[in-house]
Amino acid sequence: MKRLLHNGPLRHSLNPKPYTPFSVATIFRAPVILTSPSHSFSSYLITNDTFPSLSATYCCCSSMGESGAHSPSSSLEKQFEEFRVQLEDSGRLRERIRAVALEIESATRLMHSCLLLVHQSRPLPEVLEKAKGQIDVLKELYHRLAQVLSECPGQYYRYHGDWRSETQMVVSLLTFMHWLESGCLLTHSEAEEKLGLNTSDFGLDVEDYLVGVCFMSNELPRYVVNQVTAGDYDCPRKVLKFLTDLHAAFRMLNLRNDFLRKKFDGIKYDLRKVEEVYYDVKIRGLTANDGSIGEQ
Repeated sequence: MKRLLHNGPLRHSLNPKPYTPFSVATIFRAPVILTSPSHSFSSYLITNDTFPSLSATYCCCSSMGESGAHSPSSSLEKQFEEFRVQLEDSGRLRERIRAVALEIESATRLMHSCLLLVHQSRPLPEVLEKAKGQIDVLKELYHRLAQVLSECPGQYYRYHGDWRSETQMVVSLLTFMHWLESGCLLTHSEAEEKLGLNTSDFGLDVEDYLVGVCFMSNELPRYVVNQVTAGDYDCPRKVLKFLTDLHAAFRMLNLRNDFLRKKFDGIKYDLRKVEEVYYDVKIRGLTANDGSIGEQ
């Protein structure tokens, strides 16, 4: 081949346009046959087989360009369309839940305003009668809330935050009312029964119940001071006994460093305030000398 290029004349040059830049398109033109009158050798054919990698690359790039220009994104659009529908359905459901939660909050405010009269030395039966009038209203509202959640089974804790604070306040007021009547703590099952909640479908969350009990303890120091002012000197002893037992019961729980733990720490300060009132009453001889905290 080298001798051919130096000695023999070429009928067809390898590069008939010496000043034309070399391109891939030149390779894929019609085959070129190199011959020489002085030498006999087999023809050299430049075809696609001669440069298989360049041919494959060219075909691949061409097919990718065509597929990229016309490839549909139907799968991606379908997925996000499903997301859009799910979010819209969830938003409508959340609005219905919040509407019921606002009504629960309104009924709770009315109940709380009635119970505040107990600090003014009003007759206890009269105060409790007005407050109990809202229990049936709350029971109906929680029934409506359970019906809304029945449309999305298994999603209780997904929407639980929309009525959590309202439920904690409701438990606090119910617990306070029950303590004023009986001097005992309202149990979790009794609270569910008052609100008409079903444990299997729509129950009272345990943490909501415990936080409500902690809220209830915040009312007791004020109640004790007002009762002593009204002349009930035995009230500090009763409240102190109750808070001491409640604080000991909470000590059994392994609480994390969260909102419930902070509210539990508040019971300790409520207990200390009641102890100070009981101490003042005791040293002034306003209570019976044989009265002890353990007596109920």
